[in-house]
Amino acid sequence: MTQKTKAVAQKLEVITIDGPAGAGKSTVAKELARRLGVFYLDTGAMYRALTLKAIRLGLNLEDAATLVEAARDTKIRLENHNSGTKVLLDGEDVSEAIRSLEVTNKTFYIARTGGVREIMVGWQREIGARQSVVIEGRDVGTVVFPKAAHKFYLDADFEERVRRRVKELREKGKQVDEDSLKKELQERDHKDFTRAVGPLKVAEDAVVIDTTHLTVNGTVDEILKHINK
Repeated sequence: MTQKTKAVAQKLEVITIDGPAGAGKSTVAKELARRLGVFYLDTGAMYRALTLKAIRLGLNLEDAATLVEAARDTKIRLENHNSGTKVLLDGEDVSEAIRSLEVTNKTFYIARTGGVREIMVGWQREIGARQSVVIEGRDVGTVVFPKAAHKFYLDADFEERVRRRVKELREKGKQVDEDSLKKELQERDHKDFTRAVGPLKVAEDAVVIDTTHLTVNGTVDEILKHINK
Protein backbone atom coordinates (compact mmCIF):
# COMPACT_ATOMS: atom_id res chain seq x y z
CA MET A 1 0.00 0.00 0.00
CA THR A 2 1.45 3.37 -1.00
CA GLN A 3 1.54 6.44 1.24
CA LYS A 4 -1.38 7.88 -0.74
CA THR A 5 -3.57 4.81 -0.34
CA LYS A 6 -2.69 4.62 3.35
CA ALA A 7 -3.97 8.17 3.65
CA VAL A 8 -7.35 7.14 2.25
CA ALA A 9 -7.81 4.70 5.10
CA GLN A 10 -6.52 7.14 7.73
CA LYS A 11 -8.73 10.11 6.90
CA LEU A 12 -12.35 10.37 5.77
CA GLU A 13 -12.38 9.88 2.02
CA VAL A 14 -15.07 8.60 -0.32
CA ILE A 15 -14.35 6.70 -3.53
CA THR A 16 -17.36 6.29 -5.82
CA ILE A 17 -17.83 3.67 -8.53
CA ASP A 18 -20.79 3.95 -10.89
CA GLY A 19 -21.72 2.01 -14.00
CA PRO A 20 -24.27 -0.32 -15.61
CA ALA A 21 -25.09 -3.86 -14.51
CA GLY A 22 -22.37 -6.35 -15.37
CA ALA A 23 -19.56 -3.80 -15.64
CA GLY A 24 -17.87 -5.29 -12.58
CA LYS A 25 -18.68 -2.59 -10.02
CA SER A 26 -19.46 -4.82 -7.04
CA THR A 27 -16.51 -7.18 -7.39
CA VAL A 28 -14.10 -4.35 -8.10
CA ALA A 29 -15.42 -2.19 -5.27
CA LYS A 30 -15.09 -5.07 -2.78
CA GLU A 31 -11.50 -5.76 -3.80
CA LEU A 32 -10.58 -2.08 -3.84
CA ALA A 33 -12.03 -1.62 -0.34
CA ARG A 34 -10.16 -4.70 0.86
CA ARG A 35 -6.85 -3.43 -0.49
CA LEU A 36 -7.37 0.00 1.01
CA GLY A 37 -8.66 -1.36 4.29
CA VAL A 38 -11.85 0.71 4.19
CA PHE A 39 -15.60 0.02 4.30
CA TYR A 40 -17.34 -1.33 1.18
CA LEU A 41 -20.79 0.23 0.76
CA ASP A 42 -23.12 -1.65 -1.59
CA THR A 43 -26.00 0.74 -2.32
CA GLY A 44 -27.74 -1.84 -4.49
CA ALA A 45 -28.05 -4.19 -1.52
CA MET A 46 -29.91 -1.48 0.39
CA TYR A 47 -32.47 -1.01 -2.40
CA ARG A 48 -32.79 -4.78 -2.79
CA ALA A 49 -33.44 -5.18 0.94
CA LEU A 50 -36.29 -2.69 0.89
CA THR A 51 -37.66 -4.34 -2.26
CA LEU A 52 -37.67 -7.68 -0.47
CA LYS A 53 -39.57 -6.17 2.45
CA ALA A 54 -42.13 -4.57 0.12
CA ILE A 55 -42.68 -7.89 -1.67
CA ARG A 56 -43.09 -9.78 1.61
CA LEU A 57 -45.62 -7.21 2.85
CA GLY A 58 -47.51 -7.36 -0.44
CA LEU A 59 -47.16 -3.60 -0.96
CA ASN A 60 -48.23 -1.88 -4.16
CA LEU A 61 -44.88 -1.14 -5.80
CA GLU A 62 -46.50 1.60 -7.89
CA ASP A 63 -47.60 3.51 -4.76
CA ALA A 64 -44.78 5.94 -3.90
CA ALA A 65 -46.29 7.10 -0.61
CA THR A 66 -46.58 3.51 0.65
CA LEU A 67 -42.97 2.76 -0.31
CA VAL A 68 -41.69 5.90 1.43
CA GLU A 69 -43.62 4.98 4.58
CA ALA A 70 -42.11 1.49 4.46
CA ALA A 71 -38.60 2.94 4.08
CA ARG A 72 -39.09 5.17 7.12
CA ASP A 73 -40.12 2.12 9.12
CA THR A 74 -37.12 0.04 8.04
CA LYS A 75 -33.63 -0.50 9.42
CA ILE A 76 -30.98 -1.73 6.99
CA ARG A 77 -27.48 -2.50 8.21
CA LEU A 78 -24.50 -3.58 6.12
CA GLU A 79 -21.59 -5.49 7.63
CA ASN A 80 -18.33 -6.32 5.85
CA HIS A 81 -17.05 -9.86 6.43
CA ASN A 82 -14.36 -11.98 4.77
CA SER A 83 -17.14 -14.04 3.21
CA GLY A 84 -18.80 -10.93 1.77
CA THR A 85 -21.30 -8.28 2.77
CA LYS A 86 -23.95 -9.28 5.29
CA VAL A 87 -27.22 -7.43 4.76
CA LEU A 88 -29.47 -7.11 7.80
CA LEU A 89 -33.09 -6.10 7.20
CA ASP A 90 -34.76 -5.15 10.48
CA GLY A 91 -32.24 -7.45 12.18
CA GLU A 92 -32.70 -10.42 9.79
CA ASP A 93 -29.85 -11.63 7.59
CA VAL A 94 -31.24 -11.37 4.05
CA SER A 95 -27.91 -11.51 2.20
CA GLU A 96 -29.06 -14.41 0.03
CA ALA A 97 -32.76 -13.58 -0.19
CA ILE A 98 -32.15 -10.18 -1.81
CA ARG A 99 -30.36 -11.83 -4.76
CA SER A 100 -33.46 -13.66 -5.99
CA LEU A 101 -34.66 -13.03 -9.55
CA GLU A 102 -37.93 -11.57 -8.28
CA VAL A 103 -36.12 -8.99 -6.17
CA THR A 104 -33.71 -8.21 -9.03
CA ASN A 105 -36.59 -7.57 -11.43
CA LYS A 106 -38.59 -5.41 -9.01
CA THR A 107 -35.88 -3.27 -7.41
CA PHE A 108 -36.34 -0.57 -10.06
CA TYR A 109 -39.73 0.30 -8.51
CA ILE A 110 -37.94 1.22 -5.29
CA ALA A 111 -34.97 2.88 -7.00
CA ARG A 112 -37.13 5.21 -9.08
CA THR A 113 -39.15 6.50 -6.11
CA GLY A 114 -37.81 9.93 -5.18
CA GLY A 115 -38.86 9.88 -1.53
CA VAL A 116 -37.25 6.48 -1.00
CA ARG A 117 -34.02 7.59 -2.66
CA GLU A 118 -33.86 10.64 -0.37
CA ILE A 119 -34.03 8.36 2.66
CA MET A 120 -31.44 5.94 1.23
CA VAL A 121 -29.07 8.76 0.28
CA GLY A 122 -29.33 10.09 3.82
CA TRP A 123 -28.34 6.69 5.23
CA GLN A 124 -25.46 6.38 2.77
CA ARG A 125 -24.11 9.85 3.57
CA GLU A 126 -24.25 9.05 7.29
CA ILE A 127 -22.08 5.97 6.69
CA GLY A 128 -19.63 7.99 4.56
CA ALA A 129 -19.42 10.69 7.23
CA ARG A 130 -18.20 8.17 9.83
CA GLN A 131 -15.48 6.37 7.86
CA SER A 132 -13.65 6.11 4.56
CA VAL A 133 -15.72 4.13 2.07
CA VAL A 134 -15.69 2.65 -1.39
CA ILE A 135 -19.28 3.01 -2.55
CA GLU A 136 -20.77 1.62 -5.75
CA GLY A 137 -24.10 2.12 -7.45
CA ARG A 138 -25.81 4.06 -10.23
CA ASP A 139 -25.70 7.66 -8.98
CA VAL A 140 -23.17 7.64 -6.15
CA GLY A 141 -20.74 10.00 -7.89
CA THR A 142 -23.43 12.32 -9.25
CA VAL A 143 -26.01 12.47 -6.45
CA VAL A 144 -24.95 10.72 -3.24
CA PHE A 145 -21.37 12.01 -3.00
CA PRO A 146 -20.96 14.70 -5.68
CA LYS A 147 -17.83 15.98 -3.88
CA ALA A 148 -16.16 12.60 -3.44
CA ALA A 149 -12.36 12.56 -3.40
CA HIS A 150 -12.18 10.04 -6.26
CA LYS A 151 -14.85 9.08 -8.79
CA PHE A 152 -14.84 6.22 -11.27
CA TYR A 153 -17.28 4.99 -13.89
CA LEU A 154 -16.89 1.38 -15.02
CA ASP A 155 -18.29 0.24 -18.33
CA ALA A 156 -17.99 -2.83 -20.55
CA ASP A 157 -19.22 -4.13 -23.89
CA PHE A 158 -22.85 -5.27 -23.64
CA GLU A 159 -22.09 -8.85 -24.74
CA GLU A 160 -19.34 -9.06 -22.13
CA ARG A 161 -21.71 -7.84 -19.44
CA VAL A 162 -24.20 -10.52 -20.47
CA ARG A 163 -21.45 -13.17 -20.38
CA ARG A 164 -20.43 -12.15 -16.87
CA ARG A 165 -23.99 -12.25 -15.60
CA VAL A 166 -24.56 -15.71 -17.11
CA LYS A 167 -21.33 -16.98 -15.52
CA GLU A 168 -22.27 -15.52 -12.14
CA LEU A 169 -25.70 -17.17 -12.13
CA ARG A 170 -24.43 -20.55 -13.36
CA GLU A 171 -21.74 -20.58 -10.67
CA LYS A 172 -24.59 -20.25 -8.17
CA GLY A 173 -26.20 -23.34 -9.69
CA LYS A 174 -29.00 -21.48 -11.43
CA GLN A 175 -30.33 -22.29 -14.90
CA VAL A 176 -29.96 -19.41 -17.35
CA ASP A 177 -31.75 -18.60 -20.58
CA GLU A 178 -29.24 -16.31 -22.29
CA ASP A 179 -31.78 -14.69 -24.61
CA SER A 180 -34.10 -13.85 -21.71
CA LEU A 181 -31.22 -12.56 -19.62
CA LYS A 182 -30.02 -10.39 -22.50
CA LYS A 183 -33.49 -8.87 -22.82
CA GLU A 184 -33.68 -8.29 -19.05
CA LEU A 185 -30.29 -6.53 -19.08
CA GLN A 186 -31.36 -4.29 -21.96
CA GLU A 187 -34.52 -3.36 -20.07
CA ARG A 188 -32.51 -2.75 -16.91
CA ASP A 189 -30.12 -0.45 -18.80
CA HIS A 190 -33.04 1.49 -20.23
CA LYS A 191 -34.61 1.96 -16.79
CA ASP A 192 -31.28 2.98 -15.23
CA PHE A 193 -30.43 5.55 -17.90
CA THR A 194 -33.89 7.07 -18.31
CA ARG A 195 -35.45 7.17 -14.84
CA ALA A 196 -36.42 10.64 -13.62
CA VAL A 197 -34.71 10.31 -10.23
CA GLY A 198 -30.97 9.56 -9.96
CA PRO A 199 -30.42 8.27 -13.51
CA LEU A 200 -27.20 6.49 -14.39
CA LYS A 201 -24.73 8.87 -16.01
CA VAL A 202 -21.04 9.68 -15.97
CA ALA A 203 -20.05 12.39 -13.49
CA GLU A 204 -18.13 15.19 -15.18
CA ASP A 205 -15.08 14.60 -12.99
CA ALA A 206 -15.19 10.79 -13.07
CA VAL A 207 -12.48 8.59 -14.57
CA VAL A 208 -14.06 6.21 -17.10
CA ILE A 209 -12.57 2.70 -17.24
CA ASP A 210 -13.58 0.12 -19.85
CA THR A 211 -13.40 -3.25 -18.07
CA THR A 212 -14.26 -5.39 -21.12
CA HIS A 213 -10.75 -6.83 -21.38
CA LEU A 214 -9.64 -6.26 -17.79
CA THR A 215 -9.61 -8.71 -14.90
CA VAL A 216 -10.89 -7.62 -11.50
CA ASN A 217 -7.34 -7.13 -10.23
CA GLY A 218 -6.40 -5.31 -13.42
CA THR A 219 -9.30 -2.91 -12.94
CA VAL A 220 -8.41 -2.32 -9.29
CA ASP A 221 -4.78 -1.69 -10.28
CA GLU A 222 -5.98 0.89 -12.81
CA ILE A 223 -8.11 2.64 -10.18
CA LEU A 224 -5.24 2.69 -7.70
CA LYS A 225 -2.98 4.29 -10.31
CA HIS A 226 -5.38 7.22 -10.52
CA ILE A 227 -5.77 7.46 -6.75
CA ASN A 228 -1.99 7.49 -6.32
CA LYS A 229 -1.35 10.20 -8.90
